[in-house]
Amino acid sequence: MHQRLKTIADDLGISESLLLAKNLCVYQEATELEVVSTDNQGRSYQLTPVAAAAWRKLSACAVLDDVELTLVSAFRSIDRQADIIRRKLAADISIDDILTVLAPPGYSEHHTGCAVDISTPGTAPATLAFEQTSAFAWLNAHAQHFGFYLSFPQDNTYGYQYEPWHWCFHPSSPTAD
Repeated sequence: MHQRLKTIADDLGISESLLLAKNLCVYQEATELEVVSTDNQGRSYQLTPVAAAAWRKLSACAVLDDVELTLVSAFRSIDRQADIIRRKLAADISIDDILTVLAPPGYSEHHTGCAVDISTPGTAPATLAFEQTSAFAWLNAHAQHFGFYLSFPQDNTYGYQYEPWHWCFHPSSPTAD
């Protein structure tokens, strides 16, 4: 484990044995990012240039099928991930419970600048209700053609809760443009 990540994990109470048990991989933190959208509160969402181009194509095609996709999360730095976990710990949520919904700092696909959390109007963000939307059905049918894949399906091997809203761009995908 990288020393910086070990220091952060120790600070958060995340043991090395827990990381090994989850069989997680470390993700390189993206350095080249571009803004792909900004929400009503002025928050900007960033992706790597190749993921941003794929996201723009995907969302434009969705619009043609009368499906509106909105970003609720994209690139997140290692430090931001640690801050989110600190806030949850301060709210008396156990680290074991936190790590069923959040990856440890350094182990999140969001660090790559290729992962997105998606919502659609009329649905609360990052909830299982997204699975019942036409947006989710559309993504299941079309996202892979743009190189995006559902990262955490039901009963995934990482022990994360099912996240129908979390999709990640894989640039080596044979179907990605």
